[in-house]
Amino acid sequence: MTQTKKNTKKTKTKIAKATFAGGCFWCMIPPFEKLTGVFEVIPGYTGGKVKNPTYEQVSSGKTGHFEGVRIFYNPKKISYEQLLDVFWLQINPEDSEGQFADRGSEYMTAIFHHDEKQKKAAEFSKKTLEKSGKFKTIATQIKPALSFYPAEEYHWNYHKKNPIQYQIYKKLSGREDFIEKTWSKNKK
Repeated sequence: MTQTKKNTKKTKTKIAKATFAGGCFWCMIPPFEKLTGVFEVIPGYTGGKVKNPTYEQVSSGKTGHFEGVRIFYNPKKISYEQLLDVFWLQINPEDSEGQFADRGSEYMTAIFHHDEKQKKAAEFSKKTLEKSGKFKTIATQIKPALSFYPAEEYHWNYHKKNPIQYQIYKKLSGREDFIEKTWSKNKK
């Protein structure tokens, strides 16, 4: 009698990552973390020249870093293109000086690609938005992903730990009104 081996290999879920800068990272976390297929969204700093920067260093505008989010996701459940669509709906892509009430290079927008496929998808997405005529110019940069440094713990889940302050900030910054005015299904 011969014994057959059972297939005991478990299929491992491939985890992919995406990195976006859309102004204040507090406002960039909620839209992504609620998506099916997204495992985690981490606030942090990327694109600059200083290793392990602090919030204070990045806020000085002298490190070259952007406030950003790194998203870990299952590409079988959500595509990178879908993440790009969500990204564009959270920002003012014309603003080259920051985002909403937050001014300075650390609040500018960028898509940080992790490979050639992401780069091509980001470029196509940006060109599609440019051709839509919704905006005059698109200031959002497309750059290679560099080191990503997680932000200090008090920035993580700020919208959950401080929901009232977060809602006030989102409203008073101008982000909420811009998103509603620009992307409302009732407006063209």
